[in-house]
Amino acid sequence: MKNIESLENLKITAESNESVWFLLYRQGSAQSDCAAENFKNAGLKSEEKKVLCMADINHVKDIHPEYGVTSVPALLYFEKGQLRNVVKGCHQQQQLTALFDKVTVNLSVNGNKKGQKSVTVYTTPTCSWCHTIKRHLQENGVQYREVDVSRDQKAAEEMVRRSGQQGVPQTDISGEIIVGFDKTRINTLLGIN
Repeated sequence: MKNIESLENLKITAESNESVWFLLYRQGSAQSDCAAENFKNAGLKSEEKKVLCMADINHVKDIHPEYGVTSVPALLYFEKGQLRNVVKGCHQQQQLTALFDKVTVNLSVNGNKKGQKSVTVYTTPTCSWCHTIKRHLQENGVQYREVDVSRDQKAAEEMVRRSGQQGVPQTDISGEIIVGFDKTRINTLLGIN
């Protein structure tokens, strides 16, 4: 487990490794302390070799603005120096271990990167089904981008324009919009068994 002390330190670490998991948290916050403890323990239990890093925003203040992180805890996943996913909240050790291992397995199949469809999940902080769909994607190693439409008016308007509906969650899988948590349809589109 590596402590990151600055944005420059994070960028060097992310660029010099194939994949990096980075936890941004606030020590002293119950949810952040939960996330930090589970992150450390999951890293010890995971079978895959990976680079795990963390930083406390009480001490490191230049990272979260760079990546648009507005709330912590937030787990950032970097692949070859590029941010690929942000997972928010405190997750159980088993969920994190599965996420670490599945993403690592998905990175290469016979030495070639396995393609994944583009996935964007439109959410709000108080939506319980939003948390359910994000957990489902994480447990299946699916990388996704989360857009909080309660904070992004333009994204909310675009979401309504495309689907004709205001409710969340809405999931855009390579251009196909799914309103609500339609597990069967999501699994079919993403090839989840």
